[in-house]
Formats: sequence, C-alpha cells, structure tokens
Amino acid sequence: MPSILPAFLALAAACGAVHAGDCSAQSPSTRTPVIELYTSEGCSSCPPADRWLSGLKDAAAQGRVVAQAFHVGYWDYIGWVDRFANPAHTARQRELAARGGLGNIYTPQLVRDGQDWRDYARALAATPQPAAVGIRLARTGDAVEAEVTAGGAWSAYWTVTEHGHASKVAAGENAGEMLRHDFVVRQYVPVGQYQGAQKLKLRPVAATPGHPQQVNLVVVEARSAKPLQALSLQCSAG
Repeated sequence: MPSILPAFLALAAACGAVHAGDCSAQSPSTRTPVIELYTSEGCSSCPPADRWLSGLKDAAAQGRVVAQAFHVGYWDYIGWVDRFANPAHTARQRELAARGGLGNIYTPQLVRDGQDWRDYARALAATPQPAAVGIRLARTGDAVEAEVTAGGAWSAYWTVTEHGHASKVAAGENAGEMLRHDFVVRQYVPVGQYQGAQKLKLRPVAATPGHPQQVNLVVVEARSAKPLQALSLQCSAG
C-alpha cells in the first residue's frame, strides 16, 4: 500500500468499512469500481438496464462498488418528462463522451471507471487494484465531511443517491409501465482541483421519506478524470 495512506486504511477489509455507531466509513486498500448508468424514463430500452443496476445493491452495501443512476432529459420531448433528470447529468455524459472519443451520447449507457462499457456481465469482474488515494466520510449534523489523502493532483465529485423510487409512466415509449429505480442521483456536486491531503464538506439534499439515501464521493485524477477511489456512506434515518 502506498505510504501516503493513513494507517487506519492498512487495517481496512477488502471492502469499505461502515461504522454505524458514529455513521462514518473509510475506503479499502483496493480501488472501488465506479459505475454510472445514464438512463431515462422516456427510453424504452432503459428499464432492463435499470433492473440490472438495482441488482448491485448488495455489492454496493458491501462497499464493492459505487453505483449511480444519472437520469437525463433529452428524451422528454417524446411525451414523458423524467422527474429525476437534470441538465447537469447530460452535461456530464457529454463530457465523458468527448473525453472518450465517442461521437454521440445515448441511453442506456453504462460507464465504468469513466469509460464507456458495453459488457454488463463483466462490469465488476476486473482484478482489484491497489488504491493510491484514501477517503474517510463521516456524517456530522446536516453535513458529510470527507478526509481525502492523496499524493498528486486530483479532483472529485459528490453524488447523493436514493433507492426505491417508482414512476407510473403515462406517455411516451414506456407508456403504461411501472418503472422502479435505485441509485437515483438526486444531487450532483463537482468540486475543484486539489493537491495532496484535503478536507471537503457537503450538505446533502433532504432525503425523500422512505427512500434510503447514500452520499458518495468519487476522487478522480486531475487531468484524465479517471477515478482513483470512491466511497459511499449511508446513515440510518434519525
């Protein structure tokens, strides 16, 4: 393990450790895969991808993946407005496409560690790699604080995701369908560029009652935006 990581990471298990008592989590010694699904309630080919993403809940709870469903709105014109869509999600998808040399954006699109990924079955199959960055997250009142330990230049983004959403679609390609969603991105906050160790803070949006909320931090290499480490934190309500 790189010497820049704090000593507590050397004792971490293969997956991120979550401490319910003080509602904190620390990243493991290996890099956690980052999955992004770009999806839309107005896209008839998206529901199977949404169901696939929901199948990652156990892996995410065990700290073996950080998963996020970025809903986009560019299919709203077909007749159904996706209530979870945000223009910032589309802008992020376009940025990733430009960086990866893709000529267009599409849904459903699976992105693994910043790269377009077509093989859903092998999305988590890569051999674990040592992490050069350490993350610790802790909930303090209405804020989540992060301690990032890194040696070089890096950037990051926060997401707040929720499970258990459902929509009865009344128009468009999925008219008549009941769509169910997990890992729905309700807040997306890019942060600036940093060098070395740094502390960050986020005030998450209020949780939707009855929908478990996770706060995620993804640390990326400053130039390539390739994920260096990621961590999720879920605190019990109340």
